[in-house]
Amino acid sequence: MSRLVACIAVSKHLRAAPSLSTRSMPTLRPVHTSPGPKSLTRYNATTDWQKKLSPEQYVVTRERGTEVPFSGIYLNHYEMGMYHCVCCDSPLFSSEAKYDSGTGWPAFKEAHGTWERDESHASIIRRSDNSLGSASVEVICKNCDAHLGHIFEDGPDPTGQRFCINSAALNFKPRDDNQPGKMEEN
Repeated sequence: MSRLVACIAVSKHLRAAPSLSTRSMPTLRPVHTSPGPKSLTRYNATTDWQKKLSPEQYVVTRERGTEVPFSGIYLNHYEMGMYHCVCCDSPLFSSEAKYDSGTGWPAFKEAHGTWERDESHASIIRRSDNSLGSASVEVICKNCDAHLGHIFEDGPDPTGQRFCINSAALNFKPRDDNQPGKMEEN
């Protein structure tokens, strides 16, 4: 029921916002699953996700939606820098780990903070997901539980992993050219 209310609220917001209606919004596919842990809607008194995020970002990160393939703004983006969580600004993926998988979503070899497949210092966690009709592994933000995408074991060496991430879940911060290795503060 709450997903229906969220979809209605998003559609009302889209109709009311003329700037959004002038650009082509990709169709999002919410994923409906059995009610499990409520952590995907982690909420504290200072955060109202529907006010903070665009309708597209809300559906992807809070309702576990998926962008239409080849529609995301970061698909063909190769500027040097760091991709952060759009909800909480945690650093998630370095542009150095990004590659073209040809699947229609931004792909990364590993999460930022990973060392030899040890993700204990990364800002992501993995969770089993059967919502796509088969067993898969969902990637979520360790800090705010935002849905980011999925992990597949068909990636390039050395990890063999493909982090398939929705652009709507990301915010890119370019590397500051004056200080190599340091990201700009926004």
